[in-house]
Amino acid sequence: MAQFNLLGVLGTNEIIIILIIVLLLFGGRKIPELMRGLGKGVREFNDAKTNVKKEIEESSNDIRNSTEVK
Repeated sequence: MAQFNLLGVLGTNEIIIILIIVLLLFGGRKIPELMRGLGKGVREFNDAKTNVKKEIEESSNDIRNSTEVK
């Protein structure tokens, strides 16, 4: 939700200026490497989020099963 508000505040000119500054700072060859690293980071975050969710569901199922047995 916050991302949509942030992008709503930035206009096309501001986004173009930011992209030009990033291109000047990092160069054309470095940007794909940065994006790959960012993609790997997002993928690892999503995997960790999925694993945590799975562990919580498994533990809640274990608790339900142990209370049903009694």
